[in-house]
Amino acid sequence: MKRFLLLTLLIGMSCSHNISKEKLDLLNGYWEIQEVEFPNGEKKEYQMSAVVDYIQLDNLQGYKKKVVPKFDGSFETSDDAEAFKIIERNEKFLIKYENPLSEWEESLISLSSDNFSVKNPDGLIYHFKRFEPLKLDL
Repeated sequence: MKRFLLLTLLIGMSCSHNISKEKLDLLNGYWEIQEVEFPNGEKKEYQMSAVVDYIQLDNLQGYKKKVVPKFDGSFETSDDAEAFKIIERNEKFLIKYENPLSEWEESLISLSSDNFSVKNPDGLIYHFKRFEPLKLDL
């Protein structure tokens, strides 16, 4: 049992260190929430979301905004955007948000061209997948 726990811990730690600075540009683009994991182990899955996150990152500075996909392939959006910066601490990348009302950090725990996950200060883990617009044959 101890070996299993040690192996699980080592695999988990190695997964969080495989994000390189060069891969951070993969965050650019449109993302939809796929699942939320709660600290107690429960999960909430999202089959489809009416709102998508658009992320723009350049030189470790960026912003995230909510957009609503339209059937013609365009997006409805507002001017509201949440600015952030990426910081590296203890071999991990953190997304640091700051606005006049609050500031917080999310740990980037996985990142690929199709998926990424972040963990917030409350222990919630958000899993995102790359947004793919619906294709309608008209």
